[in-house]
Amino acid sequence: MNLHRLLLERTRKSGPIKVGVIGAGKFASMFLTQALQVPGLHVVGVADLSPDRARAALARTGWPPERYAATSFAEAVRTGGTHVTDSADDLIDVPGLEVVLEITGDPIAGTHHAVRAIDAGRHVVMVNVEADCLVGPVLAERARRAGVVHTMAYGDQPALICELVDWCRTVGFDVVAAGKGTKYLPEYTSSTPDTVWDHYGFTAEQLASGDYNPRMFNSFLDGTKSAIEMAAVANGTGLQPQDEGLLFPPVGADDLATALRPAELGGSLTRRGTVEVVSSLQRDGSAVDLDLRWGVYVTFEARTDYAVQCFAEYGVRTDPTGRYGALYRPYHMIGLELGVSIASAVLRGEPTGTPDAFRGDVVAIAKRDLKAGEVLDGEGGFMVHGKLVPAHASLAAGALPIGLAHGCRLARDVPAGATLSWSDADLDESVLAVQLRRELQGS
Repeated sequence: MNLHRLLLERTRKSGPIKVGVIGAGKFASMFLTQALQVPGLHVVGVADLSPDRARAALARTGWPPERYAATSFAEAVRTGGTHVTDSADDLIDVPGLEVVLEITGDPIAGTHHAVRAIDAGRHVVMVNVEADCLVGPVLAERARRAGVVHTMAYGDQPALICELVDWCRTVGFDVVAAGKGTKYLPEYTSSTPDTVWDHYGFTAEQLASGDYNPRMFNSFLDGTKSAIEMAAVANGTGLQPQDEGLLFPPVGADDLATALRPAELGGSLTRRGTVEVVSSLQRDGSAVDLDLRWGVYVTFEARTDYAVQCFAEYGVRTDPTGRYGALYRPYHMIGLELGVSIASAVLRGEPTGTPDAFRGDVVAIAKRDLKAGEVLDGEGGFMVHGKLVPAHASLAAGALPIGLAHGCRLARDVPAGATLSWSDADLDESVLAVQLRRELQGS
């Protein structure tokens, strides 16, 4: 029985799934757009530090004002409306709430919200891949012990990539690489919130809409977000990051099977069974043909000669040997697809991707010479960018994860291009995210 039918049956028997949304940025707005269209979902509350921003997001995405006019959670539950609040904790504690969507993008706040939700018996959809990258395996294990689902967000690239990897293994192919596309050039690693719009080409009207956060988009551009997402994929699939991290080769959809092979076969990979992000730009800045900027992919190898024969018979685009193929999805829709994760968690008890081990990490790299006493500004900022590394390499180096490189004071100078270490930063050990990260590392 498919999810849509299960959702209709659930609604008929016991009412809609009760959902709480934490965060009111662009991704939350995308979910809210669809929440009115999906039968069987009741958004009980939206929590944001700025309730006015949350109300603006609801209005912008087509919600009639009366739908979010409830003056309390009790009224929202009774009437089917939505209450807007500045307290995520109060939202999590609403009796009968079933699912919490964590969409703040803040790894510190997201860790707190996830733990609170899990301990309250709520399923957690982590649109906050930053928190998942930092402490996801610990959160997932905590959820398993509590009997709830901790899941990646369907529609965001990590969950879609995990789905492709699962498909590949289920049908009996060997996964060679999996990942996504993005717009990338090496010089973007030094981009800052002051320069980010020069690279994107958004209009003044778009930027004035309120949905465009320069730090968030700068994280996309400087490679940090890609590294975070690929760490999440590695931690959820068993794929291992390359020792060099992400290489961002310029590759179009038709060339995936040839380019995303091991280097000894003429491809770009330094390891098979890995994650990689392909660029939509050639290194000279020109566009890649049939680029996968918005898409996700998996490359795979046939195990038998008969499968190779089938590839040829059914027009599968392969590498020159005929043994390596690729499957891709040309785009993802972020929050518009979140209903799949909600329904899967509640109705099947299944995540749409979840971390099960610590295989990939994202470490903080200095964008410029940093001085003792400066306060780090974190992901998407002026001071550091994130690089994907195997978890064992991060632990061996004592590297500072990008998720903790915000709001802490530097204890010593760090030169441009250097990896920051735990000892470089004055961290607050009372912060839950720091404690859970210590637990993940066994330190």
